[in-house]
Amino acid sequence: MASLAVTVKGQVTLKRDLLRHLGIKPGERVEFEKLPDGELRVRAARPTGTIDGFLHALDGKVKLKKPLTIEEMNEIAAAGWAGELDSE
Repeated sequence: MASLAVTVKGQVTLKRDLLRHLGIKPGERVEFEKLPDGELRVRAARPTGTIDGFLHALDGKVKLKKPLTIEEMNEIAAAGWAGELDSE
């Protein structure tokens, strides 16, 4: 388990190996989720797409690194209907 010092400003610096483990590169963002008993969950903040991006991925106007799975499409659709997608 890594132990980090807190600065006077209340900041901590994550070590390079922790950032690599999270898949975070310079300039990218980190998300923190508060858990019970004073714990935090740390993960890389991944940008969410738009419905336009999703539809254009289907019509070939946007090139994806890899094709979407049916499960990923269902998750995107469910999040859109629930109003959980960020609007850009």
